[in-house]
Amino acid sequence: MNSISNEVELLLVEDNPRDAEMAMRELKKRNLANKLVWVKDGAEALEFIFGEGGYAGQCVAHRPKIVLLDLKLPKVDGLEVLRQMKANGASRTIPVVVLTSSREEGDIVRSYELGVNSYIVKPVNFENFSAAVAQLGMFWLLLNQAPEHRAG
Repeated sequence: MNSISNEVELLLVEDNPRDAEMAMRELKKRNLANKLVWVKDGAEALEFIFGEGGYAGQCVAHRPKIVLLDLKLPKVDGLEVLRQMKANGASRTIPVVVLTSSREEGDIVRSYELGVNSYIVKPVNFENFSAAVAQLGMFWLLLNQAPEHRAG
């Protein structure tokens, strides 16, 4: 059972390569990215989470401990990814942290209505962005106690 799904602790859903690289660099620096997968759009995120498309045949019993989700994504936007995750019994309990540049009240309200666990507006400043990602990683991967995920 050497599938990528069994290895993943953090799924980063981010279309901006610069933001993804900064987040991954900070998580690696803190030894929190050993089991990280980066996907670049919402469609790929859903395929990964539900073991479909390019990820068909992979074991989805061991889901990520956390999903860091941008909202403004190509193909399928982040709100739809969140809606589908929280509507599915197998992925409902995976913590989702929206990490986005959107400060729009509608995005914030809709995210919480759909079940997001946290909504963070990306800091523009590199140091602040790095610190925010490090704090997110420390809390969600090391401190937070989540239920065991089961395939469903």
